[in-house]
Amino acid sequence: MGTGFTWNTQDRTSDIEAAERTWKVAERMLGDPSYNLVLLDELTYMIAYKYLNEETVLAALANRPIEQSVIVTGRGGGSALQEMADTVSEVKEIKHGYKAGIKARQGVDY
Repeated sequence: MGTGFTWNTQDRTSDIEAAERTWKVAERMLGDPSYNLVLLDELTYMIAYKYLNEETVLAALANRPIEQSVIVTGRGGGSALQEMADTVSEVKEIKHGYKAGIKARQGVDY
């Protein structure tokens, strides 16, 4: 979304608007067979915090081109998303740069 971290939001309405704008871009990609891979980083939070409608997200994922692969990252996301997925993995943090003082970087972390 390009707005930084949202779990300590000061303006939920603005965050929802940003999520919806970003989702429109993702939704177009999910409908375009020229994309072989779509990465939806931290999408699970948008569902969990109700920034996006879960049914809308699941429908777009279900109706994407058959050969298109999608990677969704983030914790949680709900059982419906997990049920739909072909593969579900849990990543265990061993070390994280944030704990060493490395701030989130645009284009890498958001």
